[in-house]
Amino acid sequence: MIIDSRDIQAKEIKTDICIVGAGPAGISIASEFIDKNLEVSLIESGGLKFDASTQKLAAGKTYGDSLLQPIEVNRRQFGGNSNIWIIKINEAKQLGLRYVPLDEIDFEKRDWIPNSGWPFKKSHLEAYYERAQGVCQAGKFAYEPEHWESEQHQPFPLDKNILETGLFQFGSADVFHTQYREKLQAARNIKIYTYANVVEIIANESGKVVDKVRLAHLEGKQFSVSAKVFILASGGFENARLLLMSNQQQAEGLGNQNDVVGRYYHDHPQAVGNYFVPKDRSLVNRAAFYDLRGIKGTPVQGFLRLSPQVLKRERLLNSNTMLFPRPNIRKTKAITSFKYLGETWLNIIRESTPRKELLEHLPSNLLNILTGMDYVSKAIYLAKIQQQSLLPNLGSGGWSKLADNRSRFERFEFMHLIEQSPRRDNRVKLSKDRDVLGCQKLEIDWRWHEDDARSFGRSLKLMGKELSKAGMGELQINLNEQGLPKIVRPTGSHHLMGTTRMHNNPKQGVVDADCRVHGINNLFIAGSSTFPTGGYANPTLTIVAMALRLADLVKDKLRSSNCEPMGVPSLSK
Repeated sequence: MIIDSRDIQAKEIKTDICIVGAGPAGISIASEFIDKNLEVSLIESGGLKFDASTQKLAAGKTYGDSLLQPIEVNRRQFGGNSNIWIIKINEAKQLGLRYVPLDEIDFEKRDWIPNSGWPFKKSHLEAYYERAQGVCQAGKFAYEPEHWESEQHQPFPLDKNILETGLFQFGSADVFHTQYREKLQAARNIKIYTYANVVEIIANESGKVVDKVRLAHLEGKQFSVSAKVFILASGGFENARLLLMSNQQQAEGLGNQNDVVGRYYHDHPQAVGNYFVPKDRSLVNRAAFYDLRGIKGTPVQGFLRLSPQVLKRERLLNSNTMLFPRPNIRKTKAITSFKYLGETWLNIIRESTPRKELLEHLPSNLLNILTGMDYVSKAIYLAKIQQQSLLPNLGSGGWSKLADNRSRFERFEFMHLIEQSPRRDNRVKLSKDRDVLGCQKLEIDWRWHEDDARSFGRSLKLMGKELSKAGMGELQINLNEQGLPKIVRPTGSHHLMGTTRMHNNPKQGVVDADCRVHGINNLFIAGSSTFPTGGYANPTLTIVAMALRLADLVKDKLRSSNCEPMGVPSLSK
């Protein structure tokens, strides 16, 4: 059942399990309770469609190194950010989610990375990863490149003890915001409350049990939800914000007696502008394994990464490298300028970009287009006739199907997703500014540490050395004024991790190994905000695996405590 909270007249709603946030984490947990003898309330700030007024509640300020977008990157809508993830194999087929598990080394305590280490090994999550693959409706749970090889799709011949090939799988985004919505809506024991904004978590006098959450909507009405178990699943920023702005009689906020909530924030910085020039351009035609395309009926994409042996020996952060084919410099500048002007003009029409930004850069971009008009014309033709991207990138694929790649492309641009070390001073905190509901907004203080940059710089050099040693070509590394590799500015991948990190020691983490907030018996947190470290992997598959694990833990907790359910009709009737 879906209930618009603006129509609710009751002052209090009682339920067994209250889940705050209807993104992939919250939806995955709620789905585990479909048709169980427990009542579940799934609370969503937005509606089924995007609402700009609701989205403004996530606004805030950023300091330090700027983020990819303003901080309101958590989509306030049923399905969360799955509503905005669009990845294309070609113009005819769209996907939305990029899946890959964390590497084994990502779970380990590494003495060269401060604050690293999960409370358990990757092997503990393997069964949940496999279940998550099914929940996400992705392909077979197989991320070894060997499973996907064919005569047309072969990884580069590299020394696997130094430079490996890894693999992404892809799935449809509407699994969460459409298919699971329909299943949850049809379930007799699940109630989805839309336009319901949690403004406070209220604990009992001892502070060890949460009694209720207080909710409000933009029209001014308020009500509360009481439950036996509460699960925060509202994203890396909002999970921390809800804890910080609750328990206001104590300045530190709820669950923050050790000043850890909101700290250790990390993302996946992105780096581009490093070019691999093949020794033999026929390599472009043999690189299909690294394109986003269907293999054995499943959309996949290969990438490169340094082996765990190298990471340990050289004391490096983890990272991966995706390959996108590019023409020569003149043609690349031309098509990049063409895309920039087109996208900027669309943003002006949508009133998300000021007109002056286009005018400031218009002369140089027009000059680039004119000097490379031959390639721009060809790219437009391919985009129209063969449904190809103007410039293959993170959000599109299918380029390897073209027959003339050897003549069209001369090099590969490398794109890297980089592990960021979790540092205490990278944090989210409450601002003095307030939103229309009277809640304090967030401030984000985020920086890419110089030690992280040096680590990634060493990774690039090792990768270039191995590619050269294999006789494949030369890696041209793009450095800044300090001799360090450049990351995309503004930067970030919307992978909001670490703000309610997991650690068995309450002085170093917000939640324990069961994702329960330290010192509070019935408050749990789901999502990437609990990740102590994040490797390079897009977090969705791990988010869903951890959500399934948490759902099992909650089932056990309610079973062992002999809690009486809220009177959901018997399933035998």
